[in-house]
Amino acid sequence: MSLWCNHIPIVVHSLSYRTFIKHLATLNPTNWFCRTINRRTLTVSAANRSSSLLQTLTSRQKEQISLYVDALLEWNQRMNLTAVTEKNEVMTRHVEDSLAIIPPIQNSYISHCSSSYDNLKLIDVGSGAGLPGLIFAIACPGWKVTLLESMNKRCLFLEHAISVTGVTNVEVLRARAESAGQNFDFREVFDVAVARAVAEMRVLAEYCLPLVRVGGLFIAAKGHDPQEEIRNADTAIKLLGASVLELCSVESHSPYGQRTAIVCLKDRSTPRKYPRDPGTPAKVPL
Repeated sequence: MSLWCNHIPIVVHSLSYRTFIKHLATLNPTNWFCRTINRRTLTVSAANRSSSLLQTLTSRQKEQISLYVDALLEWNQRMNLTAVTEKNEVMTRHVEDSLAIIPPIQNSYISHCSSSYDNLKLIDVGSGAGLPGLIFAIACPGWKVTLLESMNKRCLFLEHAISVTGVTNVEVLRARAESAGQNFDFREVFDVAVARAVAEMRVLAEYCLPLVRVGGLFIAAKGHDPQEEIRNADTAIKLLGASVLELCSVESHSPYGQRTAIVCLKDRSTPRKYPRDPGTPAKVPL
């Protein structure tokens, strides 16, 4: 297992793909922040400055990321996987943005769920091009990652990317989130469910929380100011068996230079009638 999953890393400043490969050792970390909902104080966590987020990746992991980015750009020429078409921009806007979500997962899981995050069972809901789930699988080889995606052509890309990178701790599940959540093979079996750029919080909660075990986490990667979205989703989150635990701000290449990981703790089972039929959560949010 790489050092990534043995020490809680931190978010680094943006860098180009070339800098990532050639000058990895010179990078300096920056802080990431978590704010617990029931407290007024802001908690700042930082790891040792000698160990940055990307420095913990092995040469093999760096190679796997490079292979993934190449595959993404190649397939993107014939299908719509991302609006980003330059390699450097894929690294900064997608790869680094995905990596930045890992510290909130690790710290929230250690604080509220278990004494170890080394062997998480995680599902990436609406994985699309494999972001962030496939990046998680590369960075944390001890994690067992499921990429949930409903579109067949995207699943074909994901299978190709897994084959090209040689990642062995990840699998693709072709299904709608509503169907997976009603399937006992997947219902309430995951330690963590993550969603990035999929839907509004009310809808995401119904997609994700039925998949999370009691005592697990649902984490939504959102924009720089998700307060209104959180307020609108409060009833849905509680109805589905969870509560908002904390907001974690991470550096990002979004227009505002930051994203927010909304961390929800599931403390009771989701009522059996949820998720509702495919399409209903988006059309009639809770």
